[in-house]
Amino acid sequence: MSVTTFSPDGLLQPVPYHHVSIGSGSRQIHVAGQIARTAEGDAVAPGDLAGQVEQALRNTALALAGAGASFADVVRLRFFVTRWHPDQMGAFMAGVQGVAAEIGLPLPMPPASLIGVEILFEPDVLVEVEAYAILD
Repeated sequence: MSVTTFSPDGLLQPVPYHHVSIGSGSRQIHVAGQIARTAEGDAVAPGDLAGQVEQALRNTALALAGAGASFADVVRLRFFVTRWHPDQMGAFMAGVQGVAAEIGLPLPMPPASLIGVEILFEPDVLVEVEAYAILD
């Protein structure tokens, strides 16, 4: 495996992601922001943060697979969530946990950031996911 993740002593624990990843290899994969849309452009789970997180992560898995990678190769995830408030953490994590086994997303996740934004490129989009992976 080209990626090792861990959380050193002295950092906040437990969290739903590892604090650190070390990637070795020469082939970098950058997955652009994935949202809750089908290949045909149909919206999935309008108004449902958990459902949109699940679909956005499914799309991220498809993008990684297209490059010959999986979540095992991911060194970092970045989530953008519209109008974020801490009360949404339960729905957000329900989406992550609801799809993790299906798509091979390890829990805890690779290092991840969750960034609250006012709006994404269309008003019904609640979450966008970026992934960064490395292969040998």
